Amino acid sequence: MSLVRSQISISLDGFVAGPNQSFENPIGEGGMRLHEWVFETISWREQQGLEGGVRNPDSDVVEEASKNVGAHIMGRKMFGGGAGPWDRTWKGWWGDDPPFHRPVFVLTHHPREPLIMQGGTTFTFITDGPESALKQARSAAGEKDVAIAGGASTIRQYLAAGKLDELYLHMVPVLLGSGERLLDGVGDPVLEPVKVVASPAVTHVKYRIAYRG
Repeated sequence: MSLVRSQISISLDGFVAGPNQSFENPIGEGGMRLHEWVFETISWREQQGLEGGVRNPDSDVVEEASKNVGAHIMGRKMFGGGAGPWDRTWKGWWGDDPPFHRPVFVLTHHPREPLIMQGGTTFTFITDGPESALKQARSAAGEKDVAIAGGASTIRQYLAAGKLDELYLHMVPVLLGSGERLLDGVGDPVLEPVKVVASPAVTHVKYRIAYRG
């Protein structure tokens, strides 16, 4: 059976973005420190169309997390372009060939025609809520999994609704002090750790999620 799953880097004090997020600094002050571990991995660099990188336990986790994904869901902030009605020239942060290479469903309050990119990525903009986005993503994914790409608010919505089956947290030894928390207001799900991978830069913990009641 296909899963709905998510992965995200998180600080030791529970933040997935730093304070003072803005269009110019979408992951907030200090937020980039949460992602430095991934940039040198060969798996991430291959996904971005880059050469080089190292093969290590972190790279293996990146490769694992990208397997068997048939569709993605993300929030408006992760896709970018600012708030309010769309600037139609904005096509995301990733250039003409985004690294997804499969359907991506973007949650938004503002309609926009689907955006077909190079490499098999099509961004479809969903204005009737997370449940509709998930239904369409499942249909597009077929027997493969649906990945909730982020940001934090989008992951929280699916977790609070009891729709997330698996959460892979990449715990970085950084203290941000403030910013955007991942797990506020998500109820009381049961997170069962099923895999732990540690490296000097980050500890990866995969949780299977169950819901009470």
